Amino acid sequence: GPKGVLTKDFSHAPVSITHENNVVTVKAYWPRRREEAIVGTISSHINNMIKGVTEGFVYKMKIVFSHFPISVRVDGDQVLIENFTGEKSPRRAKIIGDTKVTVKGDDIIIEGIDINAVSQTAANIQQATKIKNKDPRVFLDGIYVYETGSGVA
Repeated sequence: GPKGVLTKDFSHAPVSITHENNVVTVKAYWPRRREEAIVGTISSHINNMIKGVTEGFVYKMKIVFSHFPISVRVDGDQVLIENFTGEKSPRRAKIIGDTKVTVKGDDIIIEGIDINAVSQTAANIQQATKIKNKDPRVFLDGIYVYETGSGVA
C-alpha cells in the first residue's frame, strides 16, 4: 500500500487463502467451530493489514498526574517515563516494530501500519505506569489511551 508493506505467515492455519480480482477469499473445507473461528480471525488480520497500509493506525494517550509532573521522552526503541510519582529512576516501555511515538505536551501519539505493534506499544506504556499496592480509585496518575482510530493524527 501507499504507507508501506506488511507480511504475515498464515501457513500454520488449516485454511486456503486465494486472491482474485482484488478480492481475498479465506476458506476452510469441512469446517467445524474451530476452523470457522480461524477463518474469521485470519480475515480480520488481513482486513487490518489492508487498512494499515492504506490509512495507518493512531493511538492517542494522555499523561495524567496530580502532584509530581511526569515527563516522557523517546529514547531509541524505548519510551522513558521520568518522575512518575516522584520516583528517581525512569520507568521504561518498549516500542514494538516500526511504530512511531511522538510526545506533544501532555499527549503521546503512537502511529504505525501494524495494529498489533501500535496497540502493544500503547499497552506497554500504560502498563509501565501502573501503580501497585495503592488504591486505584485514589491514585490515578498514569498514562491512559483516550482515542484510537485509523488515519493521520
